[in-house]
Amino acid sequence: MINRIRAIRREKGLTLADVAARCMPATTAQTIGRLETGTRQLSLTWMNRIAVALEVEPELLVRGEAADHPMYVARLTAEGAEALTIPREAILPSALGGDGALQALMIEAPAGQYRAGDQVWLRRVESQDFGRLLNRDILAPRSAGRFAFGRMIDRDASRVAILPPDPGHRQIVVENPAWLAVAEMLVRPL
Repeated sequence: MINRIRAIRREKGLTLADVAARCMPATTAQTIGRLETGTRQLSLTWMNRIAVALEVEPELLVRGEAADHPMYVARLTAEGAEALTIPREAILPSALGGDGALQALMIEAPAGQYRAGDQVWLRRVESQDFGRLLNRDILAPRSAGRFAFGRMIDRDASRVAILPPDPGHRQIVVENPAWLAVAEMLVRPL
């Protein structure tokens, strides 16, 4: 079992001492460090204490070797959304809950309201729920490993129309998309 204490702690900008002080009862930074590195076994009691200190659900602190984690699947460039040649694990979206697989889109070139460096967290939606995505930002797979990203402006039984985020771009029509993913969270580095 691999623990994710260090990754979540760093994601939240906390030091070992910060986490140790937030534990109830408080502990030492050295103890937290040992739990992070696995030199001390992470018991259920410790997992619950650290989860409260990090303000996350306890199950987010551990993962199996083959756990399914959100991956960057596409990037938005000046030429449009395109597939990554090697998908990369994305930062854990600890504030998101719900059904459907999570995916992340990294923004490499400014487009509409999105800035370079932004991450857009999206949740995959089943075809029967496509109708509720009207006027929402979505990611849709296209042929040859390409993607379309933008506001869904129209839909019928076999196609969706997407308006890219940059002004002046023409709509993109995607025929029979295998899935759609709706934007749920924007992560912007400060």
